[in-house]
Amino acid sequence: MGSSFKGVDLFGSGPHRFASGREGEQIVASYLLGGSDAGGVAIGLVDVEVRVRGRLVAASESGLWARRDALTSMIEHPPEPGTLIDSRGRSWEDMSLVGFVPEDRTDRGMVFSL
Repeated sequence: MGSSFKGVDLFGSGPHRFASGREGEQIVASYLLGGSDAGGVAIGLVDVEVRVRGRLVAASESGLWARRDALTSMIEHPPEPGTLIDSRGRSWEDMSLVGFVPEDRTDRGMVFSL
């Protein structure tokens, strides 16, 4: 089973992994909301964050740029949510791709990877 975002295999060209971020209530200090006492106020649930880390791999440098461009084309404003599915079949609905952070180099050899 492969991973996908909005039905597109963005990450499957190379090894990758998914990691969930913090979940729970968002707490804001009382004094920031005009209160004078210590403590905090729960204002709602934290947005779910799922990070995908791994390598994009292609047979050529132009192929690697095509994979990168396909991924970054999913960063939209305003965000258009879709379903994110990891390689084990776990899915998250109403997710938006909000960023892409490449490493500092492209590795060149038998294949190209980022």
